[in-house]
Amino acid sequence: MQAKALARRHPDELLIGLVSVSDRASRGDYQDEGLPALREWLGRALASPWQAVDRLIPDERQLITDTLIDLVDRQGCDLVLTTGGTGPARRDVTPEATLQAGTRELPGFGEQMRQVSLAFVPTAILSRQVAVIRETADHAALIINLPGQPKAIRETLEGLKHADGTPRVPGIFAAVPYCIDLIGGPYCQTHAGVVAAFRPKGAVRPQP
Repeated sequence: MQAKALARRHPDELLIGLVSVSDRASRGDYQDEGLPALREWLGRALASPWQAVDRLIPDERQLITDTLIDLVDRQGCDLVLTTGGTGPARRDVTPEATLQAGTRELPGFGEQMRQVSLAFVPTAILSRQVAVIRETADHAALIINLPGQPKAIRETLEGLKHADGTPRVPGIFAAVPYCIDLIGGPYCQTHAGVVAAFRPKGAVRPQP
């Protein structure tokens, strides 16, 4: 928990914390799939420089909260993505731990994630993902809970498209770069073929 803070190598480099929450994967009972899925998707989606730090931890509420705080306050992450622990089972405590770490909630992220998942299964209403901002005196970060399955992670982040490639249900990551702008983070750009970042015209930086 006291690892050396990440060093930003470029003013627009995005520092990301990736947290997989799973009792069994953290014990080594099976291979974690959440962290590799997040890294693979970010590698395809981000056009800006980025670096990430991983955490694989069990479903322990205080440990999850402490991990999120460490990633923001000491590692300096601008964005933290968690996967796992968001269902109704007794050991699923990631949303509660995230709310404990946050200073402000952003309900729209959870609402949209459930809209994406409802296109596939009615049990999407059981998902309890939340998103928060954590603020300190000189730093702020966006923390988002994601589903546990790689396919659901991808669909939630980039959304659903019709056969002709036009958007069907928007993914949540389209709103992430502008949110990071608003809380004072680096200017993040994406590959539009994966997910097109949306900003108001006045917030779009001219291309060099």
